[in-house]
Amino acid sequence: MKKQRFLLLHVLLPILFFIISMDRLNAQKKVVNNTDYYETLPQKITTRLYLNQKFLKFTIPSAKQTDIEYKANTKLNLGIGVTYHNFSANIFYGFKALNKDTAKGKTKGLDLQLHLYPRRWAIDVIALFPKGYHLEPKGFAINNPNKYYYRPDVQLKLIGISAYQVTNKEKFSYRAAIIQNEWQKKSAGSALYGGILYYGTAKGDSALVPKSIENSFAQKGISNLNFMAIGVGGGGAYTLVMDKHFFITASVVANLDLTLTSEDGTAGKKRKTSIGPSVVAKGAIGYNSPNWGISVNGLGSALWSKGASSPNKYYLPAGAIRLAVTKKFDVKKKGGH
Repeated sequence: MKKQRFLLLHVLLPILFFIISMDRLNAQKKVVNNTDYYETLPQKITTRLYLNQKFLKFTIPSAKQTDIEYKANTKLNLGIGVTYHNFSANIFYGFKALNKDTAKGKTKGLDLQLHLYPRRWAIDVIALFPKGYHLEPKGFAINNPNKYYYRPDVQLKLIGISAYQVTNKEKFSYRAAIIQNEWQKKSAGSALYGGILYYGTAKGDSALVPKSIENSFAQKGISNLNFMAIGVGGGGAYTLVMDKHFFITASVVANLDLTLTSEDGTAGKKRKTSIGPSVVAKGAIGYNSPNWGISVNGLGSALWSKGASSPNKYYLPAGAIRLAVTKKFDVKKKGGH
């Protein structure tokens, strides 16, 4: 935990503050959006009602049989939120009526995902510390075909940041698609470039590969995995607008990363340094206007990390899917009537 706290407090947060500070400093050269393409709606406050489902899994590859996919049993949350200018606040709760699937076991722990959109940047920050994972389908790696293999001791820790410069900020708006406090009226896109920094661990009280299938995995006996990835990349984002209100947004950035991986288990500690890919993606579809909107959007990242035990890569995707209905209200100025 000390490594994660150090990276979060002394590396990731300073990077985040530096980016935001530079964006505010550059704000002296104010970005004037092209109103033919999108409107900023500065006198509106945006409220939302939403359903949110986060996802997180960790894959141990096999050359002989089905890969092991440890999946978190995340909750479907009902929430409300508000956005005014660059400030957003959300509260949510995973009600029992929305989460009746208890057969896969419980996943507990911190799951923080921040998605920030200063005018010149698209920034994603994650700090994930959930504990308790299961394998699918039922009966896999367990003698009972009617139950899921569940490990309350398995914990995945992942913290990281990705930051990409939005080159066409005058015509393209992430906020319109994801937060909906702006209104994209005309199709536009932007090139993106930047980088990522991630650190993570996956560990259990015993080997991560179940005893019953360990002979099919070169990673048998490994109980603690650590990795760090740093990389640079580029890509693009585009919003297709139909009839000024209906929209589809897609955004993909591919990175080339330097990854350091260590595996610790019954055979001792092994380390591997490799070059590999990572991806950060966003997507949205819906209806938006100066008064209200409805959308489904997905935000996620995927990392690949090669260990010393096998030529096949570990795979770690994380993200969230949200259905949101938004309503925008006029905010009266002081002295207004």
